[in-house]
Amino acid sequence: MKIIAPICKLLAVAFVLLLPSPKASFAQQELIGDLKDIAEQYEAIGLSVAVVKDNKIVFEENIGYKDKDAKTPLSHGDIFRIASISKSFTATALMQFVERGEISLDDAVSDLIGFPVVNPNHPEETITLRMLLSHTSSINDSQKYSSLDIINPDKNPDYAKCYSKPAPGTKYRYCNLNYNMAGAILEKLTGVEFSTYVVDTILKPLGLYGGYDADKLDASKFVPLYRYRNGKFTLSKPAYRSLEKMKENYQIGYSAPIFSPTGGMKISTSDLAKYMMMHINYGVGENGQRIISQKSSEIMQSAIAKASETADYGLGIRLTRDFVDGKLLIGHTGSAFGLFSVMMFDREKNVGIIAITNGSKRVKVGNYNSLLKPTVELLYDWFADE
Repeated sequence: MKIIAPICKLLAVAFVLLLPSPKASFAQQELIGDLKDIAEQYEAIGLSVAVVKDNKIVFEENIGYKDKDAKTPLSHGDIFRIASISKSFTATALMQFVERGEISLDDAVSDLIGFPVVNPNHPEETITLRMLLSHTSSINDSQKYSSLDIINPDKNPDYAKCYSKPAPGTKYRYCNLNYNMAGAILEKLTGVEFSTYVVDTILKPLGLYGGYDADKLDASKFVPLYRYRNGKFTLSKPAYRSLEKMKENYQIGYSAPIFSPTGGMKISTSDLAKYMMMHINYGVGENGQRIISQKSSEIMQSAIAKASETADYGLGIRLTRDFVDGKLLIGHTGSAFGLFSVMMFDREKNVGIIAITNGSKRVKVGNYNSLLKPTVELLYDWFADE
C-alpha cells in the first residue's frame, strides 16, 4: 500500500472530492489501487465501499465480482444482505413508538410480546425493551433464533436454556434472538408485517430501495454471498431465500423472525450510506425527511452496555474505538453467509464509511474478521482530515 506525504495527501483528497468520477484523477486511482490491494490481500470476491462527508456521498467504488463463477462485476445499485447492520433499522422503527409515548423502553417485554419472557434464574427481575435492544436482556442464542417458539414457555419445555445466569440488565451478551423478538413486538404495535413497516416508514421516506422480503425485490440486483472454508469459497444459497411458503401460516406479532429483523435487510451500498446520513444527522435524512427525533437518535447512540474494553453498545448501534487508532466511531458491523459489512461514522469529523464484501478470507484483524478494519482505516485516512 502506497504512502503519500501529508501535504500531497491533502491535495489528492481535494481532487477526489472535487472530481467524483472513478477515472477523474490520479488521486482516485491512487485510492482505488490501495483498495484493490486490500481486496487482493484478503482474496475478496467483491468489495463495495461508499464514503459520506458533510452530508453527501463523496466517494463510491466497486471492486471485483458480484458473481464469482460468471465473473459479473459488482456495480452501483447491487443489493447485499447486510447482516447485523439490520439491527439499527429495527431499533429505529421501535424508537418511533417510544418518542410518541405509545410504548416505553422500560416496558416489560412480556407485556409487549404477549407471552412470558422471564429469566427463570431471576424470576423477580423484569426484562425490558431497553434490555432487548442493548443486548443486556440475559437472553442467549444457544437454542438458535429463527422462531419465537424456542423461548415461548407454551411451545418449548426447554425454553429456560434461552436464558443466561447473569441477572437481566447486568451484563452485555450479543444475542440475535433479542432482535427477532423486537421485530415481533413491532408487528404487535403496527398490525402489519415487519418488513412492510420498515420499508414504508424508513426506506421510502428516505428515497431508498430495499427491504427484508426478498420476494418483493428485484432478484437480479442480489449479490451472491460466498463462505470461505477450508481454503475455498462456497455459494451461500439461503441468503436471499423466498419466504412465500413460510408465510402461508404467518401470524402477525409472532412470525416476524422469518424476515430476520436481526440481520435480514437487503440494500445497496449507496442507499445504506444515505441511511447512515440519517443517523449522522440525528434522525434527518439527506433529503430533509425526519425519521426519528433528535432525542431518540441520541438515545440510540448513547452507550448503555459495555461490549468490550474498546466498545460500547447503545440501541442497535455500536460505539467502538476498534477501527481507527482509538477514534470513536458509531454504527454497526455485520457478518453472515460469508458476507462482512461495516457502517461507521465519526461525528467529530462528519465522515461516514460503508464497506461490504460478499466473500473474503476470514483473517482476524483486531476484534474483527476479514478486510473491514484495513478498509475503514484507509478510507478514514483519506477523507476524515481533508
